[in-house]
Amino acid sequence: MFHSYIYEGKFLLFILLISATGLSFGQDTEANKSGELELLKSNNENLQHRLDVLEKSIDDIVWYQRAGDAAFIDKVYLTGPPLAKEKNPTALGAGNPVKFWAYIFIPKDIDFSKKYPLIVFPHGGVHANFTSYYTHIVKELIAQKYIVVAAEYRGSTGYGKSFYEKIDYGGLETEDVKASRDYMIENYDFVDENNVGIIGWSHGGLITLFNIFNHPEDYKAAFAGVPVSDLVARMGYYDDEYRALYSADYHIGKTAYEDVNEYRKRSPAWNA
Repeated sequence: MFHSYIYEGKFLLFILLISATGLSFGQDTEANKSGELELLKSNNENLQHRLDVLEKSIDDIVWYQRAGDAAFIDKVYLTGPPLAKEKNPTALGAGNPVKFWAYIFIPKDIDFSKKYPLIVFPHGGVHANFTSYYTHIVKELIAQKYIVVAAEYRGSTGYGKSFYEKIDYGGLETEDVKASRDYMIENYDFVDENNVGIIGWSHGGLITLFNIFNHPEDYKAAFAGVPVSDLVARMGYYDDEYRALYSADYHIGKTAYEDVNEYRKRSPAWNA
């Protein structure tokens, strides 16, 4: 039902945007039409990000409804490394850490005077986020007395256009996830720093693999489900729309054909 409201609202706002920009395709020159269409595309893109923020806020409520009976749920603001690609390296704020959110799930029936294992849980999907789809996994972990942290690492959807364009697939997003692990150990005495595991599927599986490659001493166990292991091969069997997510100016900025080594650097299979 939430999705229905969102799409209906998007259509209504699309019509309003047409009215607001005064588009009149029958009377304008080709140049004017092109400019108006570009403006409309930009407005629609900004609208999509705003709708994603709304959808994320709604889903946060769903998390409390589905898992709030079994766990204390929190959402905290953390910092990871600076941007992988600065638009202006000398601008005010350049080199600052990237700020991001992370979910925390703590079983309600644990003894806080004891130590409990931690599961680090990066979500899957390109520009996706940690939605309530994962409830069944989180509740199973909670039932087994695991504490769970799930980072909304750079590039995740639902936090606006600027955060969306901070994406660094197979790069510094890995360190955002590691930062969520460190945050839990530094701030919760009942987290066992010697008993930390990491799990993830697809893109989350790639992040899982890079975490244990880069920080093997920080994890006792890992599970990577159907991980993205080779980005070069992946570019070969996906369409241009998917490839464009990586070759966008704010991301890698080149295709795999143009810079195969950059794609290998971001592929667990080439780093094992």
